[in-house]
Parts: sequence; C-alpha cells; structure tokens
Amino acid sequence: MAESSSTPPLLPQPGKQNILVTSALPYANNVPHLGNIIGSVLSADVYARFSRARGFPTLYVCGTDEYGTATETQALAEGVDPATLCAKYNAIHREIYAWFKIDFDIFGRTPTPQHTEIVQQIFTRLWENGFIEERETEQAYCPAHSSFLADRFVEGECSLCHAAGARGDQCDSCGNLLDPLEPAEDTKAESGEDRKATGWLLNPRCKLDGATPERRKTKHLYLRLDALQPEVKDWLDNASNSKDWTSNAVAITQSWIHDGLKPRSITRDLKWGVPVPTGLPGLSGGDYDGKVFYVWFDACIGYPSITKCYTDKDDPSGKNWERWWKNPDNVRLYQFMGKDNVPFHSIIFPGSQLGTREKWTQVHKLSAAEYLNYEGGKFSKSKSVGVFGNSAKDTGVPVDVWRYYLLSRRPETSDSEFSWREFVDANNNDLLKNLGNFCNRVVKFAHAKLNAVVPDYRTYKDADGGLKKYKEEINGLLQTYIENLEATKLRAGLATVLSISGVGNKLLQDNKLSNQLLSEDPERCNAVVGLALNHLHLLANLLFPYMPVTAEAILDQIGVPGSGTSRFSIPDTWTADTIPPGQALGEPKLLFSAIPTEKADEWREAFGGEELRKQKQIELEKAAAKKAQKEKDKERKRLKKLGLAGGDSTQATAEKLQNLNIADGAASQAPQEPSK
Repeated sequence: MAESSSTPPLLPQPGKQNILVTSALPYANNVPHLGNIIGSVLSADVYARFSRARGFPTLYVCGTDEYGTATETQALAEGVDPATLCAKYNAIHREIYAWFKIDFDIFGRTPTPQHTEIVQQIFTRLWENGFIEERETEQAYCPAHSSFLADRFVEGECSLCHAAGARGDQCDSCGNLLDPLEPAEDTKAESGEDRKATGWLLNPRCKLDGATPERRKTKHLYLRLDALQPEVKDWLDNASNSKDWTSNAVAITQSWIHDGLKPRSITRDLKWGVPVPTGLPGLSGGDYDGKVFYVWFDACIGYPSITKCYTDKDDPSGKNWERWWKNPDNVRLYQFMGKDNVPFHSIIFPGSQLGTREKWTQVHKLSAAEYLNYEGGKFSKSKSVGVFGNSAKDTGVPVDVWRYYLLSRRPETSDSEFSWREFVDANNNDLLKNLGNFCNRVVKFAHAKLNAVVPDYRTYKDADGGLKKYKEEINGLLQTYIENLEATKLRAGLATVLSISGVGNKLLQDNKLSNQLLSEDPERCNAVVGLALNHLHLLANLLFPYMPVTAEAILDQIGVPGSGTSRFSIPDTWTADTIPPGQALGEPKLLFSAIPTEKADEWREAFGGEELRKQKQIELEKAAAKKAQKEKDKERKRLKKLGLAGGDSTQATAEKLQNLNIADGAASQAPQEPSK
C-alpha cells in the first residue's frame, strides 16, 4: 500500500487526465475470499496501476465499510463491541491486501469524523431540497431493553419452512425473505423498499435478551428516489458514460429504472452508525433519537470521506478532497465492484449526489464482476470451503501466480470457476513455459555469450525486413492491450500480454538464437538479442498492472536502474530502443518454478474437499429429485392423455390397466399388453 503520512497528497493536475479509482468497500465483519478479492480490490488495483503507468495522476481509494446491522450482529456473536470487531477486521483486510500487493493510495475506514460530517452534509442538502420524506411504520420493539429492533435482531421460526433460528430478514434454511412480525392487513401496502418479504417469523424473540417483541409505530426517513428518477434517468442517458459500463451493470441499472424508482428507507434503529442530524427545520429530532443512517445510504459516501482523510488529514475545515470529488470537468471516476453492489453505485449514490444540487464528480466507468465459484461449489467460511485471503499465502505459491490466475479467470461476462487443476496448469504452462522461458533464455544467453551487457544491436541493416515486421506485430498488440485496459477488459488485456510474450519466443525460434548464430552472423545475433531485451522491457511494463513482483524482477535482470513504480511506463508506441547498447545486465533468475501436478489434489482436499463433496452430493440429490418429479409429471400427463389417469391414485390406475387387459382379451380372444 502506498499510504504515507510524510508524502504530500496527490491532487488533480490541471490539463491532465486525472483518474479517481474506487473498489467497493468490504464489510469489516469477515475475511474476504478469492471471489471478493477479484471482484473489486484486485481489479481496481490493475486499472490504477495501468493509469499510473500511462502517466495519468491516479488516486486509488478504498477502506472498510464498518457500520450496519451485520456488524452489530457479528460483534454480538464474537462477544465484543462493534468498534473492537471492526478494528480487528480492518487489520485483517489490510494484511491480506498488502500480501496481494494491492497498491491503495489510502485504505481507510468509515467510522471517522470526516465520514459523519460529509454524510450529514449530504443528508441536510437532500432534506432542504425536498428529497427526504418521513414515514410512520410498524416495527418490532423489545420491551425488555426499551428499543426498536432492526430485522436481524429478531429471531424465530420461519413461517414457510418452519426452520428454527430464522432471522427477521431472511431464512437461511429455505432462502426466503422474511418480516420479523406477521404483517398486519393495513401495513401490507407498498413500503417503498425493493425487497418483498414472502413470510414472517413465528414465535419471534429478541436476539439480545430473548424477550417477545411488540408491534409499535415509529418514524423513519426515506430518500425520494421516485422524485429523483427523471434526473437520474437523464444523467444515465446523457451525462454519464453508461453505454460503456459492463453489460451486467447496464442491465441491472435499466431494470431498476424500468420498474420505477421508489422511496427507500435510509434510517435504522441501531447504535453503531452515523446519527441523524438534529436541529434541521421541519425535522422533529425526538423521533430520530437512537436512529442512524442505513449502511447503504452512507457506505458510498465513504469514498469521499476516506479521500478527505487522505487529502486533508485531520483538518476538519480542509477542502482538498473536493478537488477530486467536486471536479467533474477534470476528474474521471472509475468504480469496481461485484454485481450485487451495482444499484447502490448506479442509482442510489448518483441520485443522492444529484439531489444535493452540487457539482459532484460522478461515475464515468462502472465495472461490475460476476461471481467466482469454487470447484463446482460455493465459497463458505463457516464450512471451510474455498481459499480465503489469509490462507492463499499458506500454499507457498508466489503472490503473482495468484494474481495471474485470478485475473485470467476474472468473471467479466459470466460466472467463472476456481479450479486447482487449472491453477497448476496456469503456472506451469502460461507462465513458466511462455513468459518464464522467454526471459530466462534471453538473459542467460546474453550473460553467457555477450559478457552480461546489452550488445550493439543498431548496426544490423535488417535487409529482409524481418525484424521490422516483428516490431509492427508487437505494436499492433500493444494497441490492443491499451484498448482492452481502457475498456476495463482486464482478462483480454492479460491474454494480450501472453500473446506478446509468445511472439518473443517465436522471434528466438525463427532466428535460431544459438552459439551457431553468434559465430556465423554476429550482427544478426546482436540485433535479435538487443530486440529481445527491449521486448522484455516492454513486457515488464505491460505486466506491471497484473504482476508487479514479476515486472520488477524482469527490470532487475535486464539492468534497469532504480526501484518502485516510478520505473514503469506504458508507451503509445514501442520504439524497441529504450535499453541502450552497453547497459550492464543483472543476474538471470527463474521467474517461475514448476508446481507438481499432484499438488492440485492435495490443495483441493486441504481447502474443503470433504465439505465440497457433501455440497455437491446435496446438489446432485436435488437435481435427481427434480428430474424424477419431471419424469413423474410427464408420465402422469401421458396416462391422462390415454384416459388412464386423471389425478387417480396408482392403485386406481392399475385397476384401469387390468380392466383394459380384460377388455382387450375379450375382444381378441387372446390376452394382449396395453399400449405403452
């Protein structure tokens, strides 16, 4: 991570393409698995590194989202207060992302004075501009500790499947959405929420003290997305760059618009969160004592508040953060997330920005990933299925191999699958035999035969134009790479890097780089080696967004001085002369090591093999039951068509078949089988 209190904060530069990158704020109540990592922080890291290497002032902002019901319930489960829980998980996330080489400019948190200030400022402007309304609702109230209860703080029996221990928002057993109390007839009208409960809790009880909750009336605040819909739609159609968003982001957003935006509750009865401000004209403060803003109203505001922590430090009056967030003419905002987070970034946060009537930097490119599954099943922390961020390093596999594999399987247009077999193959074939072979062959040859310096490759005339065609091919691939990265097509960009490496191997093969070439045509040999070393320099720069450790290693081997990210630059055109003749080379070292194929089975067992088999068996049984029911229904329809069954019992059907046999026998003087 690039965070440092001693360096001045990066601010947008006039006349330049300033890039602001965010990845969805992870909840500070669990450990991220590989799907979480590729879905947001790793993808955003690739784009931020690419933008920096292109010379654009680039700020990458993220942090833990620490408010909300889920945090309070997890704190209760672990027997600590929410602040202690969040400090623990913030540290875990930091450690994981540091190992994965995620280069944030700041990785912050939401429980800060800066966050409270900006959230309350945005709410105040929305209230003043008429985009907040009050509604009276009925809610579960615990008489034992005199407090209204958020849905997750009510537990009981699911009214649909009758599983015990269901929560007041959802039953984990059957998956249905629930209400904490059975809805009264006069409260079953549209609530303004996008979720529609299909059941409720029987024998509900307070999660905190076991008391039976009462139904009481209370007030909550709603963001009037219905009133903001025309402006949101106009922004999506005209001002935003939504046509270039990922297809799933466009589809999800348009679905919300098509269904019509509805007022959405933005307050909850919790203690851990940003409090509703007091003293606003027309807002009765007493009704909102003990209420805080709902996490999905304030979470996206975490981006500007964390930015303020970076740009203005502890200065409460600082306004440097606005140079990033209220500067749409000079800043482009790129946001990365899983598809489940799309509406909050494409509808709710932009709607809140528009409703303030202030000039905000709004999302330019929204890149949403689908889901990464695990070995035909699902990641599950409770059942120890799958690889979680803090266990990836336990395999001993270098971080760049993990980064490569996840990015090469990034679920961009559909769900993708983590497979240990493919993981091993990717290392041994894509990396070791392609990229690793090219680098090792060139640098070792120059060390052994050319005194470990870059030969003079400029004297060769290239009469047949073979090397010129090679440069043209590489430049064509370079343009494809840049186009892919600019469009956040990260998988295609990485595949292009491997294609460029493959062309390098072909260069050596076509020119038969060997002792014989050196002795028979030394000028051509020098030209091939010099071109290959410059090719490696380009590869290091193109690899830097994806595999920064490997990129550093390549630069060290070809003798590029310095260290850190300042050494990397992605050009518009490859000139093939940035590594000059006479430059001393570093020591040749293997970039990658082979992974034994049997490790795939070992790791599959270690990371949830038994539980995964159980998970798959359950799925197979469900599929078999579904197929059997389908066959049963098909047979019933066939019999009904023959007039042999019509909802009859099996016994009745058998009797009909028997009677049919008798009738057939009487008619034909010989028993015959019924038609099938």
